Amino acid sequence: MFSIEVVSLALVIIINLVVALVIASQSWHTKVNRYFVLAVALVIVWAIGTLLLVVGSTSNFIEVGRLLFLIAPMYTILFLSLFAAVFPQIKGRSFTYFNMFLAALTVVFSLFIAINPTRFISEVTVVPDAYNKITVDAFWYSIYVVYFNTAFLITFTEFFLHIRHSRGHQRQRLLYVFSGTLLAAAFSLVTNLILPVFGVSQFIWLGPTWTLFYIVTISISIVKHQLFDIKLAVVRSIAYIGVLLTLSLIYYFFAYVISVLIIGSQTTTAISVNPVNIFLALVLAFLFQPIKSFFDQVTNNIFYRDRYNSEAFFGTLSNLLSVSVDLRGLLERASTQISSTFKAEQTFFFVSYTHDGEHHVSAGTTGHARIPADDVRMLDQHSQISDEKIFLAEMLPDEESQLRRMLLSHRVELVMPLRLEDKIVGYVFLGERRSGNYTKRDIEVLSAISSELVIAIQNALSLHELKELNATLQQRINVATKELRASNNQLKHLDEIKDEFISMASHQLRTPLTSVKGYLSMVLDGDVGDVAPKQQALLREAFNSSERMVRLIADFLNVSRLQTGKFTLEKKSIDIKTLINGEIANLDVIAKAHRIKFRLNITKKDLPLVADESKIQQVVMNFIDNAIYYSRPNSTVIITLERVKNDVAYTVVDTGIGVPEEEQSKLFHKFYRAKNARKQRPDGTGVGLFMARRVIEAHKGQIIFSSKENKGSTFGFRLPLSADAKVSDDSLAKDDTKK
Repeated sequence: MFSIEVVSLALVIIINLVVALVIASQSWHTKVNRYFVLAVALVIVWAIGTLLLVVGSTSNFIEVGRLLFLIAPMYTILFLSLFAAVFPQIKGRSFTYFNMFLAALTVVFSLFIAINPTRFISEVTVVPDAYNKITVDAFWYSIYVVYFNTAFLITFTEFFLHIRHSRGHQRQRLLYVFSGTLLAAAFSLVTNLILPVFGVSQFIWLGPTWTLFYIVTISISIVKHQLFDIKLAVVRSIAYIGVLLTLSLIYYFFAYVISVLIIGSQTTTAISVNPVNIFLALVLAFLFQPIKSFFDQVTNNIFYRDRYNSEAFFGTLSNLLSVSVDLRGLLERASTQISSTFKAEQTFFFVSYTHDGEHHVSAGTTGHARIPADDVRMLDQHSQISDEKIFLAEMLPDEESQLRRMLLSHRVELVMPLRLEDKIVGYVFLGERRSGNYTKRDIEVLSAISSELVIAIQNALSLHELKELNATLQQRINVATKELRASNNQLKHLDEIKDEFISMASHQLRTPLTSVKGYLSMVLDGDVGDVAPKQQALLREAFNSSERMVRLIADFLNVSRLQTGKFTLEKKSIDIKTLINGEIANLDVIAKAHRIKFRLNITKKDLPLVADESKIQQVVMNFIDNAIYYSRPNSTVIITLERVKNDVAYTVVDTGIGVPEEEQSKLFHKFYRAKNARKQRPDGTGVGLFMARRVIEAHKGQIIFSSKENKGSTFGFRLPLSADAKVSDDSLAKDDTKK
């Protein structure tokens, strides 16, 4: 039998099944979701039982339907109560004693019903081509009603208590769920519980259908407040189906009630079995809104040509204010939008701001009036006294006649002060309306945008002031940059003077020191007579000091030449072995004074080298001198000179204080000395290693360096041999093999 009962219950089953599957598949992990899905699943069982009870044609179907019809709603309301106890999902929320009582009562009562369901539904009469006639036992069914009233009371008490203690979105979700539950319970109470007691059981098939109120409100809560976190498109589809089903059921219900209870005719069967009526109702539901929209448009075009959509205006203006950052551009575009919407002859703004003095900006539609600042002060006096959000020039009282004449002279009909807290930051002026007068609705809409305009203008003003500040800062930066460049040029000039001074001083000091050194050498050699041993020791120390001074001056002179670009090499063929042996001999006295021994590893092979002898001599001396001063007493300095392929390799290895690892990268920089070196030898300059690196690199060589703090250092260099001394790789390999 294809009837409205069958169609409605089938739709209820399908919709609830879709909802249960969607929620269970995507958010089964919480108690709230699980109890809701179980409640929906039991609605499906309830609908199936109702379907078997209403249209079942065999005793087996009817018996199963009777049992499911009675028991499934009980567990539906039980799980709904458990859902209410833990909804929304809050840590620490659990079941109450009322829930436990209801659970125990439901289990016991359902077992009692299962033993003999005929106590409650005493008789089911199969009616061909119509729904079955159902008779209930008034006494037992009343007890069944009392159970449901108790269950509803517990459930709604849970909801009410949670609503009282919730806020914001949580409260809104609770209100939606509570409203849907209340509607479903109220209608089910009438059709499934109260009416059957009085012998009216024709409407019991509506019981599961009323749960669609619950589904609809749950769907709204999902859409608006992300309840259950399920896909929005699915939920909207379910809600839409529920709305359509509800419309069809309401249509059929009223048609049925009118036919049976009022007219008393036999048209009920035709209505119940003919789905054409439902189809027509749905068609009317679909056509109602388009037809209504069509006639709304026609009447608006005839009677409300100047009517505007306030929501569209708010949206357009909000978008305009959010994307405009330039103050004048913002005011002009906002004026154009306001003038177009309200059909004003002109619209313009007057905005005041303070930045290094009093300033104002006036901007609006093309050809707008320009109100002088003195006239605006008159308007300020009125606005400070009056609390009006908007006022019309024509409506100003007689005592404000001067202000009224001023506004009318500028063709201004409406004025809206822009207030920021208690301060007026500007005004919006509207000219005469091209069709009629400004209405109360116009004033309300304009008042609604006042705060948004103030915020947008303040943001644009802040940006405007920031741009002016940036311009001022940029100007100051340019001046400071110019001053810095001048100072930098002056420092460069001073640096050049300093280099020239060092160069000149070095030249001037080197001549007398050379004389002092020569005279001391003559005295030590006995050219002017015999010298006592003690005198000779002192003279030798003076001679060594003068030698160090000469070398130090040479270092400074070379640094100066590097800075001025005058550093040149005077290359010639030199005997590197003789040069190194000579420096070792010169420094032997100093080494003995520091109780340092030399161990020499100097190859006997010829090492022809083309280089600047004096500068290489400085580097050799510097490495040995450093090894002496930074080694511990009674230690040995190993001096090695060897041939490595086509290079001369010279190294000086000591077991002294070493160089800290974190300072090694800066060691060869000009005037840099490690911390432990400054403590060991305070009179150092930090020039020697800088010059050594520059000299070796100028000879296309490489510096050799390695060190460990407190374990010693290795300093040296590799220089390429002269071209005629280079050999092939095979010869070198053979030579290395012989070694």
